[in-house]
Amino acid sequence: MELNDIIKPENLVYEKPRLMNENPMHYCPGCSHGVIHKLIAEVIADMGLEDKTIGISPVGCAVFAYNYLDIDWIEAAHGRAPAIASAVKRLNPEKMVFTYQGDGDLAAIGTAETIHAANRGENIVIVFVNNAIYGMTGGQMAPTTLEGMPTATCPYGRNIALNGYPLKISDLLAQLEGTCLVTRQSVQTAVAVRKAKKMLRKAFENAMAGKGTSVVEFVSTCSSGWKMTPEKANKWMEANMFPFYPLGDLKNVE
Repeated sequence: MELNDIIKPENLVYEKPRLMNENPMHYCPGCSHGVIHKLIAEVIADMGLEDKTIGISPVGCAVFAYNYLDIDWIEAAHGRAPAIASAVKRLNPEKMVFTYQGDGDLAAIGTAETIHAANRGENIVIVFVNNAIYGMTGGQMAPTTLEGMPTATCPYGRNIALNGYPLKISDLLAQLEGTCLVTRQSVQTAVAVRKAKKMLRKAFENAMAGKGTSVVEFVSTCSSGWKMTPEKANKWMEANMFPFYPLGDLKNVE
């Protein structure tokens, strides 16, 4: 095919991933969840794992992920997704099992399940969406809320003396023997999306190869909870979230 043929308009049409159905998403404009869903759908299809993948979704903004990705799903109680995923993977070792969790779920009520699943080296993928806030229930302070960052429950900003320090849960997980990959990504630009997809695929490959637990954290925005436009939220994330939660691999065992 000649270059002129490749750049014809009919050859530049972007196609929706075939594993994403036609249901309208309930996420707020500018939310990172939709992009992350797309990447997961693409990776599963690229790897030919459509009939082997089981997603575990607990309580949070993504509780309805089963409405959008045409794979098998199990709903878990708040914070318990890694425990459910551990059981599913052990009973079905040939399956690709992943959790999809927010910071209020994974780093608060689910801290114990997350740490112990990773410490056991369960052959699962933990997809962790960190927007530093409880987005679904009204924008309360989360374990990952930054110092000085205002929320519904700390309107004058997180006070370290009162509320303690923001929790870098991925840094803790990277120290465990059972994790083989802990990486921090984002999806606010096209370049970031490409990097994120690459690391998601690596995580899925690790799980299928039995290498242990892979954690893919997405530093994300919450336009509604942060009371910002999507554009301002992305800029605020880059200026404030990235310095505290720097992007890149925290652990990558080949």
